Amino acid sequence: MRVDVYDNNVDQAIRSLKKKLNREGSFKEIKRRQNFEKPCQTKRKAKIEAVRRERKRQRIARSKY
Repeated sequence: MRVDVYDNNVDQAIRSLKKKLNREGSFKEIKRRQNFEKPCQTKRKAKIEAVRRERKRQRIARSKY
């Protein structure tokens, strides 16, 4: 990943880097890998996330009508 620094504006470059890493999902990945997670916990989290996405999709679909 590359971030350019213009006019010695390091703060702007750091913000840009953080934004790129956040979009890429790197921060979530680092946080997730800090501690070992059992496979059953991983599956459980994925299932909970899928249910949350489905409920959100249904809520949005209901609000359109």
